[in-house]
Amino acid sequence: MKQRIITAVIAAAIFIPIVIYGGFPFTILVYLMAFIALGEALRMSKLKLISFPGIISFLMLGIFLIPHQYIDKVEKLGLEKMDFIYIGLLLLLCYTVASKNRYTIIDASFMLLSIFYVGFGFYNFLFIRESGLTLILYSLFIIWATDSGAYFIGRAMGKRKLWPEISPNKTVEGFFGGILCALIVAILFSLFSNIEASMLKLIIITAVLSVFGQMGDLVESALKRHYNVKDSGRILPGHGGILDRFDSLLFVWPLISYLLLHQ
Repeated sequence: MKQRIITAVIAAAIFIPIVIYGGFPFTILVYLMAFIALGEALRMSKLKLISFPGIISFLMLGIFLIPHQYIDKVEKLGLEKMDFIYIGLLLLLCYTVASKNRYTIIDASFMLLSIFYVGFGFYNFLFIRESGLTLILYSLFIIWATDSGAYFIGRAMGKRKLWPEISPNKTVEGFFGGILCALIVAILFSLFSNIEASMLKLIIITAVLSVFGQMGDLVESALKRHYNVKDSGRILPGHGGILDRFDSLLFVWPLISYLLLHQ
């Protein structure tokens, strides 16, 4: 517990000021977290980072994350962002032949899936920050409320297992308790923030986000269980890796972008 607290304090002291400041330092932070998260996913699947497909996958992620205000610089080369991603995919597929199937189609598929999984989440983190701090704070608070509510209500009242094959400690009662706590946060944001949504709309969106946030947690648990690892990484002592800490938010940030910014 002491190690977890120390890590949380140090991480917050670095993360929060950069998120508040925004701009180029924030973009660099997001790129760094995304690269670490992709590296964790590839290591779990026993794929080498320092290899032709590993380097290609990081280049694809780097292109994926280019903020939309800089996309015109990419398009000056005559190709759109997704064209570069497609070229990367073709290179990965060609490498399955060049490696005589030591690098398989399953490996290429997992790399591509990991790039989209990590890339969509962190790209939308960048996109949401451009609108200001409110939605970033909203996303963090509803996930913290969901996690805390699920944990404490689950411990106090939990009797029915939610998904024991994936995460044996989660309960149905905790699942709904997490949603309830997230809704309390939604009401507070509706009353005291400048989010441009009615209270009813924000409550509905928050319920959806809380459900998908918990699903994101379960998806990462399923991934770790499949590869028989305890944590995605060790960069955050006592907490695991970047994927362990941002699994819920990687599901939530794209949804916030679509539900609250693309209107």
